[in-house]
Amino acid sequence: MTQTQNESRAADFFEEKAFEDHVVKIYRCAKVVKGGRRFRFGALVIIGDRNGRAGIGYGKANEVPAAVEKGVKNARKNMFSVVRKGSSIPHVAQARYGASKVVLVPASEGTGVIAGVHLRPLLELAGIRDVLTKAFGSTNPKNLVQAGMRALTSLRSQETIAALRGVKL
Repeated sequence: MTQTQNESRAADFFEEKAFEDHVVKIYRCAKVVKGGRRFRFGALVIIGDRNGRAGIGYGKANEVPAAVEKGVKNARKNMFSVVRKGSSIPHVAQARYGASKVVLVPASEGTGVIAGVHLRPLLELAGIRDVLTKAFGSTNPKNLVQAGMRALTSLRSQETIAALRGVKL
């Protein structure tokens, strides 16, 4: 193995350690067979570096640890960046996914993350420390987390909006 391959492997190892993961929900599914029930598990996982990057993944396997591992791998593939303004978000954002609707409202310094149990880890792992949220419609964890991700990816900074409009700040 050459020196550059070793360095890239080391970089991948340290990059892996930079992300924290949080298991939002474990789903258990049963298949009825001749001998009884066969259980399979699904894991909804969120990863993030608490500095503007997060990802959502869903993994399925016969055992819970394997499902979580697959979920983390899937979340790494689905990473996205979040635009922040200080410790909050730049403007109000709302998004839908399925029958769930999520509204994110910027909050002043020191407010904290005011969110439900399913959205809180997404916001915290994305590096947002002050935000108010409201969820409407379905409270299905998968849909809420996806709607939260869509709301976070729809955020734009003042500079981006000014450039799109062709206006100087």
